[in-house]
Amino acid sequence: MSDEEHVGLENLSPPEGARQKKQRSGRGPGSGRGKTSGRGHKGQKARSGGQVPVWFEGGQMPLYRRLPKRGFHNPNRVEHQEVNLRDFDRLEDEEVGPDAFVDAGLVRNAQDPVKVLGDGDVDRAFAVRAHAFSASAREKIEAAGGSVEVIE
Repeated sequence: MSDEEHVGLENLSPPEGARQKKQRSGRGPGSGRGKTSGRGHKGQKARSGGQVPVWFEGGQMPLYRRLPKRGFHNPNRVEHQEVNLRDFDRLEDEEVGPDAFVDAGLVRNAQDPVKVLGDGDVDRAFAVRAHAFSASAREKIEAAGGSVEVIE
């Protein structure tokens, strides 16, 4: 089989007439898009760089200013990734920490803080390292003969 007969992805091309040339604006009156280049006459949107921001409401008091502000947003809030005791059966090792939780698919990121919650039971002794523990989780882990270590 010669190279000309070979049909592969590298030799495919669109059929005749399937691709049209890009419409070029500002190329004379015969092009249909000459003179003002499809921008109409004058005004902000006819100028270069003259776009209106997507949230702009024409000078009307904008929605984000008409609505009241509510609540308090704590800038120092720490968002923990949660792991429940019922998910510990997915773990192979007895010594577990953020990396083991990531490997088991219980949390996404080992760098973000992890909190162990007490939903479920533990059937064997785990040495658990995490950034925070609920009181019930700490109690159940220690009752099963395991240990708890808080990561700073």
